[in-house]
Amino acid sequence: MNLVNLESVSHAYGPKPLLDDVSLGVSAGERIGVVGRNGGGKTTLMSVVAGGVKPDSGRVTHTRGLRIGHLSQHDDLDPALPVREIVLGGRAEHEWAGDQAVREILANLIGDLDLDARAGELSGGERRRTALARLLIDEHDLIMLDEPTNHLDIEAIAWLAAHLSGRRSALVVVTHDRWFLDAVSTRTWEVVDGRVERYEGGYAAYVLAKAERARIAQAAEERRQNLMRKEIAWLRRGPPARTSKPKFRIEAAQALIANEPPPRESVELVKFATARLGKTVYDLEDVTLHAGGPGAGPLVLDRTTWQFGPGDRIGLIGVNGSGKSSVLRLLAGTVEADSGRVVRGRTVRLAHLSQELAELDPARRVLETVEEIRKYIQVGKKEWTASQLLERLGFKGEAQWKVVGDLSGGERRRLQLLRLLMDDPNVLLLDEPTNDLDIETLNELEDLLDGWPGTLILVSHDRYFLERVTDRSVALLGDGRLSMLPGGVDEYLERRAAGAALTARTGVGATTSGTLGAKDALDSPAETPAGLSAKEERELRKELNRLERQLDKLGEQEAKLHAAMAEAAADYERLGSLDAQLRDVLAQKDDVEAAWLELADRLGD
Repeated sequence: MNLVNLESVSHAYGPKPLLDDVSLGVSAGERIGVVGRNGGGKTTLMSVVAGGVKPDSGRVTHTRGLRIGHLSQHDDLDPALPVREIVLGGRAEHEWAGDQAVREILANLIGDLDLDARAGELSGGERRRTALARLLIDEHDLIMLDEPTNHLDIEAIAWLAAHLSGRRSALVVVTHDRWFLDAVSTRTWEVVDGRVERYEGGYAAYVLAKAERARIAQAAEERRQNLMRKEIAWLRRGPPARTSKPKFRIEAAQALIANEPPPRESVELVKFATARLGKTVYDLEDVTLHAGGPGAGPLVLDRTTWQFGPGDRIGLIGVNGSGKSSVLRLLAGTVEADSGRVVRGRTVRLAHLSQELAELDPARRVLETVEEIRKYIQVGKKEWTASQLLERLGFKGEAQWKVVGDLSGGERRRLQLLRLLMDDPNVLLLDEPTNDLDIETLNELEDLLDGWPGTLILVSHDRYFLERVTDRSVALLGDGRLSMLPGGVDEYLERRAAGAALTARTGVGATTSGTLGAKDALDSPAETPAGLSAKEERELRKELNRLERQLDKLGEQEAKLHAAMAEAAADYERLGSLDAQLRDVLAQKDDVEAAWLELADRLGD
């Protein structure tokens, strides 16, 4: 049954047509992800479908009695009303407290808020979560969400995806979070040049289908095709769940990536990074750190020893408030550790993109603002001009001559990131770099970082971006330690869930939001593990990091030998030699893994 129908709908703002003769429908139970460039018409399409905007021409019809829940980018909360009344309306406490679904929504979205606080006292992110909670508590035939993952951490995003997948409502969602798109949608609409192109499947299916169309039509320009092939290669080589949804033949698209190399040549980049950085980047030795300064605020690190080496690409994961930004500020030198030592390599040339936007001269032009840093930069083996890089990050043509004062928040963030890259750093600390970036710009940024040689430490709630540009994940689990996550984000969510279950069983450290406190994570880490001295623990952690890098190199050798054996399938003599080399590499890998496990066990990791 069709819930909404659009017939020959057109709408424009000023001279720019955002929707041009669009006809489409939303059926009961459908789950649709909407993608497209910023300013391309996604929000306008949502408003037209929801009935909030009347189109210039054409007809929009809703089935009788249709219940629509629409989360727009701007909330309509009454600043004088308390959170309790906004979210729960007139429900009595015994009524909503006895409803497990309501309790779950409150715990995962606004569990950290005082229900009696007035909306006018909340931050923008808290207002956003309050509006989302209000919408989800009610029943709807059609739920429409415009950027619902903004201000949510990885754990809350995973919960929201599972919650939406379990509802019977039809869903239309606009988001730049590609993991979330894949998790919740079974169809994709792309808003481009006033049209709405429709694809079966979530984001992975959309990328594959779009590439297949481009291959058949032979109409995409070469650089765009290269980016698309790279994106497909990442999707096909990633976790199997990424490609479990496509419902069409993908053999033709597979031909596009037959000879596509991995996104990054890791060995080459590490070699280059080591030449630029030397052996030492950052060594944390017995470091204790509180988020609010010495002894103030939540404990972030408790006598932690860690090493960041040349060429490391690390994703730093944790719930909001766990101290991720504090760790980046510690490495940047803008805050001091309570105790312990932070050793910084002599050759480190740092660039730190924080969540706060630094001041830019509002009277300067965009291109001038970048060129005052540098006019040319070498990324990998290619030299780029400031203008070329601006174009890659969405400042095309006349946009490069816009006055900085006229830029949006998202445009300023892109400009700040580009200025950092133009300063030719060899260490990048990125705190939520994907905020306000559309998917095409994210693709360009990923491709740019693929060729950038140096040490990268990234904080992001964009799970797709995190997995795409980093090689290892480290978590702040509230226990004062940096914990390695060989299984990435999935392992992080499992460990968080296990910790929450333990808290629920023991009743220790329980909070209204269901998250863990600083001292109630999976184990009790305040003491030095296994009775080791601080010096012994420091040395063991250095050795653990060395073994991890050795495992990475052995894994790369293994992959290259497998590729060489595939090429030499008919050359039995060479095949025998390669097989002997492979057995040797696998034996070394087993030995190193055994040593790693033994050390990790001693350290309690």
